[in-house]
Amino acid sequence: MSFALLTALLGFAFVTTVTPGPNNLMLMASGANFGFRRSVPHMLGISGGVSAMAFLVGMGLMAVFEAAPMLGIALQVVSVVYLLWLAYKIATAAPLKDQAANARPMSMIQAAAFQWVNPKAWAMCLSAVTLYAPDRTVLSVAVVAGAFAVVSMPAISLWAWLGTVIRQWLSNPTRLRVFNGLMAFLLVASLYPILSLGR
Repeated sequence: MSFALLTALLGFAFVTTVTPGPNNLMLMASGANFGFRRSVPHMLGISGGVSAMAFLVGMGLMAVFEAAPMLGIALQVVSVVYLLWLAYKIATAAPLKDQAANARPMSMIQAAAFQWVNPKAWAMCLSAVTLYAPDRTVLSVAVVAGAFAVVSMPAISLWAWLGTVIRQWLSNPTRLRVFNGLMAFLLVASLYPILSLGR
């Protein structure tokens, strides 16, 4: 891969990772509800999960979805149901001072697994492989996966940090309910641009 193409790939990976979507909205809510440090496993799971997905998509999953379009439709249905459930959980989160002692942010494994039902992650990985690893060789696909690994952590960290910035302001239960309701709404709204591509 040429330097110019690699630079373009890194730019693509950064822009698609830093822009609003389910991962970033959930990280912002996590930062606000749990703080930055407790959200780090969530961030690591996203970074690792997207990178692994990009590699596996390039190594054969793309061909499976091309051969069986119904699998793509089934994945969309599962994704929508799961994201609606997550939106409900965010909208109904308890105020900071009332959170149970066992309340936890998403773990690294949970966040990595979430990528498989995240429509934006699928769109990012499929597009990246199509554009930057059209030959789907191990090396070119590994470079795409590596690009996501390099840029995703700094990009998504911004969202968790933004959540912590407004954490003090959200110590008011009414404000927190409004914020969590808004995050839940935006999470559901983030499905529209991705799902409308399939129409």
